[in-house]
Amino acid sequence: MLLHSKILGDSENHILILHGFLGSGDNWITIARKLNFEGFTVHLIDQRNHGRSYHSENFDYQLMSNDLLKYIKHHKIKDPILIGHSMGGKTVMKFSLEFPKLVRKLFVLDISPKEYPIHHQSIIDSLESLDFNSLNTRKEIDNKLKKSIEQPALRNFLTKNIFRKDNTRFDFRFNLKSLSKNIDKIGEKVDSVEKFTGEVYFFKGSKSEYIMDSDKDLIQKLFPKSKFIKIQNAGHWLHADNPNDFLSELLSLI
Repeated sequence: MLLHSKILGDSENHILILHGFLGSGDNWITIARKLNFEGFTVHLIDQRNHGRSYHSENFDYQLMSNDLLKYIKHHKIKDPILIGHSMGGKTVMKFSLEFPKLVRKLFVLDISPKEYPIHHQSIIDSLESLDFNSLNTRKEIDNKLKKSIEQPALRNFLTKNIFRKDNTRFDFRFNLKSLSKNIDKIGEKVDSVEKFTGEVYFFKGSKSEYIMDSDKDLIQKLFPKSKFIKIQNAGHWLHADNPNDFLSELLSLI
């Protein structure tokens, strides 16, 4: 099966954007439009078990790398620039190490190849507590989530993945059952005996601790030409927290 995507533009210069955990390509539409305006064809890709892409019981970075390979071959994309945020960053790192000749440049956003402990469990628990048989409006859903998720921005991010199924009851676009079962896979280490020797840019939010100074040895072992860019006044969702600086830095390097 092929990953779902929204494609903006028709130039020969392709940018593929892969979202983070519980997100979708739609989270990147504002950035994508600006990149398209600069002359790029932008692919907003929904990874497996996310957005409008297919659901599967199986979920890990090897599979997601293979999904990306199939997508690139199907669309006959040559020399793409890959951008991956968080989980999507791990996917594009894995892909570039396996298929280095297929990648022009790599942008990894606020994630390291290291192993991360499980840290999304409370969000999964909150989502699993939603009973769509008794919740009839988005306001009711938000009120239910508010009991365990205080941040309005995070609730808004999560509820963008909720839709009316068959115009009746609500449901999730992502495959919550599979993501919950495979939650340990999200933080898995990306490792390889190979190196990716092309251009790689690691973007870090100044308020985020996802990339630490202690990660740089591992990063440079796998990506010897890697460079590091810090986006000020931004956390893990750096492209949303400070889109102007993020886009300015991205365009200067792309």
